[in-house]
Amino acid sequence: MQNTALNLPSYPEGNSYMITRRIFIKQLLAMIALATGGAALSDRYLGSEQAASVDPPAEGPQAPASAEPAVSDQPLLSFFLLSDLHISVADTTIGDKLHVTLKDVSKFESPVDTIIFGGDVTDFGRDIEYKQLRKILDSYKLPPIYANMGNHDYYDIWLTDRGAFSTDTVPNGKTDAMCRERFMTFFGYKEKPYTDVWLQDVHLILLSQECYVQEKPDVGEGAWYSDEQLAWFETKMKEHADGRPAFIFIHQPLPAPGTDGGTHRLIRAKRFREILKPYRNAFVFSGHTHRNFLSDNHYNQENTFHWFNNASVGKTRASANGGPAIQGMYVQIYSHQVVVKGREFTDRSWIPGAEWTVPIKAKARTSI
Repeated sequence: MQNTALNLPSYPEGNSYMITRRIFIKQLLAMIALATGGAALSDRYLGSEQAASVDPPAEGPQAPASAEPAVSDQPLLSFFLLSDLHISVADTTIGDKLHVTLKDVSKFESPVDTIIFGGDVTDFGRDIEYKQLRKILDSYKLPPIYANMGNHDYYDIWLTDRGAFSTDTVPNGKTDAMCRERFMTFFGYKEKPYTDVWLQDVHLILLSQECYVQEKPDVGEGAWYSDEQLAWFETKMKEHADGRPAFIFIHQPLPAPGTDGGTHRLIRAKRFREILKPYRNAFVFSGHTHRNFLSDNHYNQENTFHWFNNASVGKTRASANGGPAIQGMYVQIYSHQVVVKGREFTDRSWIPGAEWTVPIKAKARTSI
């Protein structure tokens, strides 16, 4: 939400300077009038002076004209980002981890307005995995869910009809288009695997990997965004010229600034960064790495935007002290700030050191 409060300069003297000067002039002119009989001059001058000055304030406390509006302690929107579910019929423990997560989310002590699945929703993008995911989700009362595609959501091309992994026979009679269609059908997307939504005046933009190695062999495990998707993204970002924050979800992380990515990275990263450069309040969330909140820093501040990298529900890496890890992010969006917290779902706790509060920058004011 745009912060439109004006921070006007204050003067330590308040109105006392104006009052003293006015009284001095009034007394001086009165003396002149007595000496010269020029009372009309005194009245005419004081009328002009009074119109150009500020009358003394009434007795008692007065609210300053430039007082900041009260800041609400209620977020505009709160959501969970659950990345890398990796739902798999071959490993039942993965589904169990999602159950643990959703038990916490569905009974959460704070509002949860929506849930975002941040790519790699399935392990192989098969019908049977989406059916398993549907069965799990139907076990809970949940808010609306949105998702984007990751590289694993295209993995069906690696499997034979019997479900065996076979690189020698790729694409095993499958296509990338088949995997896109399954994903889009499951989440109700009609034309493209990427989408956006405004919820409670908050803009969520979900970008998706558009193809895999069957259609474009050189992408490897990287995220390829077409010219069409990037043009769509640029148009969506123009809705934020007023300074309102935008929340962008990708799957693979970004390469180093100034470079394009390859495998396991966002490939057209230079263009992505160029699109975001004009906007003061852009927040980017990625997944893919499965990094544990206890082991790594998940807030990257090397860009013109704020970039957070999530952990994983299905396959978070073990931390130095070991133990099971099922992790995600809880995000609260206020009119003046964004709060991001790492959540450990196994014991329903906040993760030490994984909490960030980022002020929303006010739009730069033009001088008059």
